[in-house]
Amino acid sequence: MCGIIGILGTEPAAPRLVEALKRLEYRGYDSAGIAVIEDNQTVRVRAPGKLKNLEAALVGETLNGGTGIGHTRWATHGAPTLDNAHPHSFGRVT
Repeated sequence: MCGIIGILGTEPAAPRLVEALKRLEYRGYDSAGIAVIEDNQTVRVRAPGKLKNLEAALVGETLNGGTGIGHTRWATHGAPTLDNAHPHSFGRVT
């Protein structure tokens, strides 16, 4: 089952989003990602596979935005790939 978490705050949201997704890890998923608002833009980091892959993708990233979402995907449509990993974005909507 998918898991979605949102944070609206002033401290960097990225580490807290990943920690919250870890608490949902037992639900089964095939990819995960986060999106935070940085300088009025949405920055996404996603990875297929387990949360350790998302954590590896975040190494070296400096995400200071205090508002964001985290999302794990349970594959019902499409292969577990980077393109299919959530969260998706279209224009200004994530």
